[in-house]
Order: sequence, then structure tokens, then C-alpha cells
Amino acid sequence: MAFKHILVTGAGGQVGGELISELSTKYGAGRIIATDIKPCTLPDGVDFVSLNVLDRTKIDSIMKDYGIDTVFHLAAILSADGEKNPSLAFSVNMQGTFNILESSYENSVERVMIPSTIGVFGPETPKENVPILTVIKPRTMYGITKYGAELLGNYYFEKYSLDVRGLRYPGLISYKTAPTAGTTDYAVDVFYHAVAGKPYKCFLKGDTRLPMMYMPDAIGAFLKLSETPRSKLRFSMDYNISAFTFDPETLFHVIREYIPDLQISYEPDFRQKIADSWPASLDSADAEKDWGFKLSYDLDHTVRDMIAHLRERLQKSGKL
Repeated sequence: MAFKHILVTGAGGQVGGELISELSTKYGAGRIIATDIKPCTLPDGVDFVSLNVLDRTKIDSIMKDYGIDTVFHLAAILSADGEKNPSLAFSVNMQGTFNILESSYENSVERVMIPSTIGVFGPETPKENVPILTVIKPRTMYGITKYGAELLGNYYFEKYSLDVRGLRYPGLISYKTAPTAGTTDYAVDVFYHAVAGKPYKCFLKGDTRLPMMYMPDAIGAFLKLSETPRSKLRFSMDYNISAFTFDPETLFHVIREYIPDLQISYEPDFRQKIADSWPASLDSADAEKDWGFKLSYDLDHTVRDMIAHLRERLQKSGKL
């Protein structure tokens, strides 16, 4: 039975922290072993172990010491940072994933969950309503390595019957984790500026359409896939999921319905080229059919929720 002893790598990342909160509520904090290269804030009762996923010996030790049966492998170098340091991205995203899969197989782990990304797609991919099976020629080290991780997961499933599962996330929006330098992070950063009454300079062109999703739906989908009987799944690593598509101009217009004084300017940087290589919308039909993927948040609901929670956080911290 899976989910008795759960390992989460990349616990300090955007998805990791919120996933651990949900896992803790659902299965109990005492079942979770959170790992990252540096300490991070965790729910009470969750064990933390420092881990670099390039350290295969340490991974094996954790697997054995805790009797791990389920892995959520989230440790990764993302798109923008991957272009700044492609060697590190390749090592962490490819060798790190190989280490997790190999150790999971050798230690009889029952289930491994690995998120993928719209970053696996490239300019040759259709721009709209992209299916699972399509042209995949990524142009970034992030996309190349995440597609490699998809292939590795499929390999371990087909060759060794290791139950590896994954889905392709669109851009993710969250109020709990501060924005970094990711290609879609303008859609988070602008809320911090808007709520604080500061002007925002967008690093993408105003008409750059990309698929997005609010974090509660992203976490819910990942958990739903993890709990679905294997017999219902026609795919392994590459389920497409998406909530809505917008460009910066559309998002800023919706935000202005609640914060009319938001001031916007545009100064596209190297991330524009990355965004231009990605599709604008994904076809989630297979996820809906196989494991019941569904959404709770549309764009307007997302904007209202982001503003309300960020205002509360900034007020409590004395920053507003």
C-alpha cells in the first residue's frame, strides 16, 4: 500500500511546499520525509533531511532508513535558471531524476510521481489545444531535461514495471511562494506589485499567450493522478493539464477590475524567446477521461483569491 512513507524532493520549491501541506493534511505529517538542498518551512511533524539529488548514496540511505514507498520528485532547475546554468540544469534534472528512479526501483518503491512541464514543447508544436502525442522539440535546457525525465519515467515503467506517473504543468500561479525568475512568473510577481501599490515592469510582451493554472488546482491534479488505480491510466508520464490561457494584457485588465491604479510597462528580456517557443493552450481531455481531472478556479476566481490572500499576508508582515 503506497503513501505510508512518502519522500518529497525539492520541498522548498513552489510546488513542493504546497504539496507537502496537502499530503500532511491527507495522510499525516508523520508519514512525510521532506528533502531539499537547504532547510525550508514545513508543517509541524514533517521530517526534514538535507539532500542533493546528485548524491545517490544519500538517496539510497533515505529510502532504506525510512522505508519509502512513495516518491514525489520535485527537485529541478527551472526554465530561466536553466538557461543561465545549463550544465547544472542537465545534472540536476537528468542525473538527479535517474538517481531517484534507479533507487526507487532497487528499494521496491511502489509509486513515483514526477511533474513535467509545457517546457517540453517547442516552436514546431501546434500552438493551440496541444494533445499528449505531438511534435516535441524543446529549445531550452529545462525543456530538454524534463522531456528526458518523461522518457526515463516511461522506460522504468515499461522495463521494470516501476509505477512512475507524471503530468505536464502549465504556468503556475501561487500566493504562498514568492516569484522567482521563471518564464511565467510575471503572472505571480504582478500581484505583489499590484497589492503593494507599485508599478510593474513586465518581462514578456503584452500579447504573449500562455496556458496557466492556479496552484490549488495544480496540487489537486497531482494528488488525484497519484491516487488513481494504475489500470485506468493509458499514459504514464505525460498527461497534459491546463486551466486557462491569457496574455499579460488580459491578466492586467482583470487585476485592474479590483486594483484600478495598477501601472504597467513592458520590457521583454531573454524569457520572451522561451515563451515564444511554448504553446498557448493544452488539451486536457485524456486527463479528464482517465483520472477525472477537473478545475475549481477560473481566471477571475484566481485573481480575486490571489489579491485577497496577498493583502492578508502583506498586512500581517507589516509590508502593507
